[in-house]
Amino acid sequence: MSNEIQKQYERYEDVWSIMHRMKELYAVPNRHIRYAMMKAFFGARIIEGSSVREHGVMMLSLVEKLKDLQADLKKEETYVDVILQSLVPSYDQFIINYNMNGLEKSLHELINMLVQYEATIENSAPSVLVGEVSTSKAKGKDAGREKRKKDETSSTAASTSSVPVTPPRRG
Repeated sequence: MSNEIQKQYERYEDVWSIMHRMKELYAVPNRHIRYAMMKAFFGARIIEGSSVREHGVMMLSLVEKLKDLQADLKKEETYVDVILQSLVPSYDQFIINYNMNGLEKSLHELINMLVQYEATIENSAPSVLVGEVSTSKAKGKDAGREKRKKDETSSTAASTSSVPVTPPRRG
């Protein structure tokens, strides 16, 4: 502390009163911090392909900070709902099962369930078969025949554009 600040606080009786005065002057009000934490909590979204464990730890950290700041989200269900809403669509089946079965788990249990589900969907990822598409041209007698048919069709169409022609009957 500088000498000037020290002189200002000489009249205070104990350290606690000095700390209280300094908090009044220099501390960011809890309201601002709580707003920033709630904004971060409600706006958090997991990125597709990232670890649900890391996301869960971050969300648990935000919940603890909100509880310390006495953010009054009365039920733990609210925290669970926000965490479930922060997941990507690949977790939709988990969310449906969680809600349909009426599970009421603690936040730590929920995160553990999500980690297990992540391992399950990673192990059962559908395999994709990639093949090469090939095209072949007709060879031999058929190649000449197809070329002649195209030539006849285009020349017939060009010559008969004004007069309809009926093809000859066989047999």
